[in-house]
Amino acid sequence: MTDTSAVAPATARGAGRGGRRLSPGRIVAWAVMAAIVLVTLLPFYWILRTALSSNAGLAAHPADPLPVDPTTSGFERALGLQSAEEAIAQGGSGSGLKFWRYLLNSVLVSTLITVCQILFSAMAAYAFARLRWRGRDTVFALFLAGLMVPTVFTLLPNFVLIKEIGLVDSLLGIALPTLFMTPFAVFFLRQFFMGIPREVEEAALLDGAGKVRIFFRMLLPMASTPVLTLAVLTYITSWNDYFWPLMVSYSDSSRVLTVALAVFRSQTPTTGTDWSGLMAATLIAALPMLLLFGVFARRIVGTIGFTGIK
Repeated sequence: MTDTSAVAPATARGAGRGGRRLSPGRIVAWAVMAAIVLVTLLPFYWILRTALSSNAGLAAHPADPLPVDPTTSGFERALGLQSAEEAIAQGGSGSGLKFWRYLLNSVLVSTLITVCQILFSAMAAYAFARLRWRGRDTVFALFLAGLMVPTVFTLLPNFVLIKEIGLVDSLLGIALPTLFMTPFAVFFLRQFFMGIPREVEEAALLDGAGKVRIFFRMLLPMASTPVLTLAVLTYITSWNDYFWPLMVSYSDSSRVLTVALAVFRSQTPTTGTDWSGLMAATLIAALPMLLLFGVFARRIVGTIGFTGIK
């Protein structure tokens, strides 16, 4: 026999929860979030729509929400799969985009910056969080003050330095200003190291392990999650950097993908800008970072919440 006295409160609780889900406040909140998502995704859709359209169709129907005269010729021009004659016939400039060369340059620069910055920032964060030395907090406060210095203020001094040491128009010259560490990276990892119990380190010291061994064999593996999060953020930041590589790279040997897209934009034919090819190249350049962030988005949010970054 069914116990109606137990079913009734459960039904009431379910109805109450259902009522809260359908309350006007929740409906407004979901509507606002849906609008934000729509506004965020609309530029990506417009890039895809333009990339899949022909230049002639775009000129005739610039406001059409769907691809006009759908074609993949924009992607073919971006990847260098069309001849000069075919590119000009499709509204391109006829000057090929050395996509794979620029992609390799971006991968090399981003990887070099990420690996070196994570390593040196982790060591600095360990020194600020676990080692005891006179003036540590004062030095850290001064170091952290670098977060308040706008990046634009450091461009000219960095350029003069790179020029004096002969690294202009080189991949190392692009990577050098952010190669070793940044205040944010050190602060980010220091927050995690400070949360590790000191008993773990003291037990290793009693077993005869040194500070260097403790760092590389114990604390760094324990910090694998925030290190991975910081690596993803650093890689995306270095990949998307534009103004500094534009200042110090002048040839294809050192030109990264973000700068190459601007050069591709400037190679305008007599019929106008090759918007289809430009948007196709932009989409291809952004796709790796979108996938990277999509895979690690949940871990990034969780790690930022754990370390207390606001």
